[in-house]
Amino acid sequence: MRAEPEPVVKALHEDGRGVLRTETLLVLALSLGASAFSSLISFIGSLTKPGGLKDQAATLNGSYAPGRPWLDLAWQLFGIGTALVPVLLVAHLLTREGAPGLRVLGFDRTRPGWDLGRGALVAAGIGSAGLAFYLAARASGFNLTVVPEALPDVWWKFPVLILSALQNAVVEEVIVLAYLLRRLDQLGWSPTAALLASAVLRGSYHLYQGIGGFLGNMVMGVVFVLAYRRWGRVAPLVVAHALLDIVAFGGYALLAGKVGWLPTP
Repeated sequence: MRAEPEPVVKALHEDGRGVLRTETLLVLALSLGASAFSSLISFIGSLTKPGGLKDQAATLNGSYAPGRPWLDLAWQLFGIGTALVPVLLVAHLLTREGAPGLRVLGFDRTRPGWDLGRGALVAAGIGSAGLAFYLAARASGFNLTVVPEALPDVWWKFPVLILSALQNAVVEEVIVLAYLLRRLDQLGWSPTAALLASAVLRGSYHLYQGIGGFLGNMVMGVVFVLAYRRWGRVAPLVVAHALLDIVAFGGYALLAGKVGWLPTP
C-alpha cells in the first residue's frame, strides 16, 4: 500500500510537462508561431499570383498612414511596442518558474563588451553570406524582391528603423532561440530535435520572402542555436540580429536606386 504515492508523483510530473507544452504553444501562438502561419498564407498567395516570385515584392517596414507623418509615427511606435509584449510574457513566466527572469537566458547587461564583440563577429560573418545567398536566390527565381524599408522621408525614419531592428532582434532571439530551447530541453527533446525545431520555425516565419528566405533563415537559425548552446547567453545573438537588421534597413534606405546590384521593385 505504501507504493501508491509513486503513480501520483508520476502523474504530477506528466501534468507539469503538459502545462509546459501548453504554455510554449500559447507563447508561440501569440508571437512568431502566428507569424509562421501568416507567412505561409502569404507565400501561397505569391506562388499563385501571375508572374515570378522575383517580380513581386515583400516590404518589411512600410507606412501605416501615407501622407500623415505624425499618425504614421504613432502607428509605428504602437506596432513596435505591442510586438514586445510576448517577451514580457516570457519574462513573467520564467519568474513564476523560479528563474531570475530573462537573466536565466543570458539576456542582461552583465557582460556588455563580450556580448557586443561576439555579436559583431557573428553579424559580420552571416551578413555577407546572407546577402550573397539572397541575391542568388532572387536571380534564380526562388525569392521575392525584399524591400527592407518603404517609409517616407521624414525626420523619424531612421530612428524608427533602428527601433524596428531592435524589436525584431529581441523578440526572435528571446522567444525562438533561448525560451524555446529551454522549454524543449525541459520537455525532454534531444538537442538535435530542439535545434531543428528552432531553425525550422525561424525559417517558416520568413517564408513570405520566398524559398530563399526560408532556407537562408533556417541556416542562420542553426548557427544561432549552436552559438547559444556554446555561450549560454542570448545577448550576443540579439546584438548580432540587431546589427544585421540595422545595416539591412539603413543600407537599403541609403542605397536603393543608387547602386545597380541592389534589387528594387
